[in-house]
Amino acid sequence: MKNDKNKCEWVGNDPLDIEYHDFEWGIPVHDDKKLFEMLILEGAQAGLSWMTILKKRKNYKKAFDLFDIKKIAKYDSKKINSLLADSGIIRNRLKIAAAIQNAKSFILVQKEFGSFDKYIWGFVNYKPIKNSFKNLDDYPTRTKEAETMSKDLLKRGFKFVGPTICYAFMQAVGMVNDHQLQCFRYNEI
Repeated sequence: MKNDKNKCEWVGNDPLDIEYHDFEWGIPVHDDKKLFEMLILEGAQAGLSWMTILKKRKNYKKAFDLFDIKKIAKYDSKKINSLLADSGIIRNRLKIAAAIQNAKSFILVQKEFGSFDKYIWGFVNYKPIKNSFKNLDDYPTRTKEAETMSKDLLKRGFKFVGPTICYAFMQAVGMVNDHQLQCFRYNEI
């Protein structure tokens, strides 16, 4: 791991945090399955720390059938009950229901636009927004793009997609480059 390089101030000492920052956060994602995974994980994170989700990520992949959108869209009450009993994930009925609803809405967006990627990247004009933050205090919790995205996702039936969650999603999938100026990843991405 690249512990010897300058990183964003938010990065902790946990190897999961370092790996996520160094090799994933802020890198543009155009794969629908990966976009769906991040949408579900960001929604699950609501009210919790991202580290909580990172620690449960492998369990999420297993519990949610490797984020197979078509399978998740068909989850029934038996599967919901098994998820509610799974201590490896966040056992919140509303968040689990949201994941199922989001899979259904995701499929409809794919049908309408050809891919979720084509739809979601339209909110940033199909290219990452590169910010220039020096300090943690500079980060917004939402932007006009995140607010527009949130409104449209909600209109399409998505759940747990408020503007703050949408902005965190945008950061995670590289729709915005929010690495701090001094971070080694800032110019690499």
